[in-house]
Amino acid sequence: MSLLSLHNLSLPIEDPVLKFLLVLIIVLAAPLLLNKIKVPHLLGLIIAGAVIGPNGFNVLARDSSIVVTGTTGLLYIMFLAGLEIDMGDFKRNKWKSLGYGAYAFMFPFILGYLGSYYLLNFSVLTAVLFASLFSSQTLITYPLISKLGIAKNRAVNITVGGTMITDVATLLVLAVVVGMVQGDVGLSFWVKLSVSFLVFGLIVLMIFPLIGRWFFKKVNDKISQYIFVLVMIYFAAVLAELAGVEAIIGAFFAGLALNRLIPHTSSLMNRVEFVGNAIFIPFFLISVGMLIDFKVFFNSFETLKVASIMLTASIGGKYISSVVARKTFRFTKDEGKLIFGLSSASAAATLATVMVGYNIIISETETGEPVRLLNEHVLNGSILLILISCTISSFVSLSSAQKIAEQDNEDTVSGKNHEEENILLALNYEETVERMVNLGIMIKAQSNTEDLFALNVINEDKNESSVKNAEKLLHQATDTAAAADVKMQALKRYDNDVVNGINNVIKEQNITDLIIALEDDKGFSPAFVYNLYNGYLQNDDVNVLVYHAAQPLSTIRTYAVMIPENAHKEAGFFHALLRVWNMARNSGATIIFYAAENILDVLQRIIKKANIEAEFIIMKTWKDGEETASKLKDDEALILFMAKRGMQSYIPRMRMIPELLNKSLADKNYLLIFPYSEYNENSSEKRSVGNHDDFMEIGNIIKKIFN
Repeated sequence: MSLLSLHNLSLPIEDPVLKFLLVLIIVLAAPLLLNKIKVPHLLGLIIAGAVIGPNGFNVLARDSSIVVTGTTGLLYIMFLAGLEIDMGDFKRNKWKSLGYGAYAFMFPFILGYLGSYYLLNFSVLTAVLFASLFSSQTLITYPLISKLGIAKNRAVNITVGGTMITDVATLLVLAVVVGMVQGDVGLSFWVKLSVSFLVFGLIVLMIFPLIGRWFFKKVNDKISQYIFVLVMIYFAAVLAELAGVEAIIGAFFAGLALNRLIPHTSSLMNRVEFVGNAIFIPFFLISVGMLIDFKVFFNSFETLKVASIMLTASIGGKYISSVVARKTFRFTKDEGKLIFGLSSASAAATLATVMVGYNIIISETETGEPVRLLNEHVLNGSILLILISCTISSFVSLSSAQKIAEQDNEDTVSGKNHEEENILLALNYEETVERMVNLGIMIKAQSNTEDLFALNVINEDKNESSVKNAEKLLHQATDTAAAADVKMQALKRYDNDVVNGINNVIKEQNITDLIIALEDDKGFSPAFVYNLYNGYLQNDDVNVLVYHAAQPLSTIRTYAVMIPENAHKEAGFFHALLRVWNMARNSGATIIFYAAENILDVLQRIIKKANIEAEFIIMKTWKDGEETASKLKDDEALILFMAKRGMQSYIPRMRMIPELLNKSLADKNYLLIFPYSEYNENSSEKRSVGNHDDFMEIGNIIKKIFN
């Protein structure tokens, strides 16, 4: 149908341009209208889908285009849940996730089985399948939680982990029941299911990261990287279906597999979240709404009876499991409500299970009517369950998440969280700009949004080409930062000496950290070493970071951190250490600390406050550390804590480090950190903790970046 023939317009609309326009208007209007009345826009999209769908005013049909895009949205939700989960925290809380998953599966299952077997008179197999409907949960409000900035909260973490357990268990119950109904359950069935699921898990969790790391090393094109992510999502979904489980499990596993290859602060993560939240996830919510048919609840008392039992089992079971989890793990009241809010929505696995059960015909009546494993009353009841559970989930999640976020904000305002930081990137070479920006974003505290500065110093005897080159570098830096949703302040300065120009900006902007990058082919040149020791390091109250990148930050699996003896006595040591731990937190890489035993004791006492993976190895001499550094493997990087002459941790062998790095690590990533040596009274946030005996005070400083 042509747009010029609107007088022949009929419902449902078939013109693809009009269909897409209408959906976009709904996606645009929902948050604008509903936020004013404090209604989550996720709920508004579901209601809008019901209104315009085939069971409403029949404006749009739930055709293949809606289903395909909506399915991508569903996979996207599960993928983001796996992608954004804090792996360090997840490993620490794996037993809590397992415990909560058991609660979330068990309580709804028991209520559902009792209600279906004794009140609805279902057979045992039907009752088991019916009960499993309520054990699954869809993280439909996860995008809302992530937007509020509390995706790393411990309650969110165990709920996401528990969701994987409940959904896998639910879909395994479905596979077993269907197999038993069809008479296929035997030893071969269990062996096939176990082996196929194990193979699927190994392929996704072990081979996908290898493929991803290789791809991100070889391909720098941003569009290709995003398409690669989509390919991995769907590929994992297909593998999951081949293994006998639902595609959503594959998408979640894909998120876990790529978790450390897509840092939370990266531009790629920003693109993944943006496209999903703008297009795919809203399409999914609208497609769910299109399934809702309010008329059936006025035409059949049996449907209302079944729906009541379903709501009681699902909502009641999830509430009980959240209360038990809160008391078991000693969560706060708001965290308990957040668990209930996140877990109470039923959509994905519930709908998949119902549709499979509805399509299985176990016999026929005398009149030839099919007798289904799950009848039409269960199908219609599931639609009401989706609507009501998503409504409850939206309101409870929003309310509890806002309270938790407000508490976090109060901590920040009261000074309990992040210290002041101003990070300066001294740009000089085009090939190092993107790497420097990525490092600056990686080491910064996430709560600070305007603390990055990009600087290019133009010599006084400037010419037009040098000015254009400076503008090009600064524009590239601001664009790279903007892609990660970070504001970069560009500074262009004229000076007859580059080092003096940088040092003056450090004073003017109260810079706390200076990042300098090395050229790929030169490394530590004599001129650079001279400028480093006789120029940049003359700033006693600034951390100086010298960076060399041979591969993207996201592809680094392990950082070897060498710390010289007495480094913890330096004024800027713990401030510099925050940068290292920010890298670990934002990238998910493992940190291996090599240091003297007394320093490792300090680090081990405060590491409990940080959700990062760390190992500790005693380094007897600095020479031993140099030998370890020269033997780094692929995808490993080196971080060296350095010192200038006169500092307590200075070692004469440090003068040989540039030559060692040029010779042995030209093809590796490494970062040299020179902590500041003096406390600057003009910067009230910097704190000298070198001689503090109170390690709790040190712990509080480190804790700032993890609250």
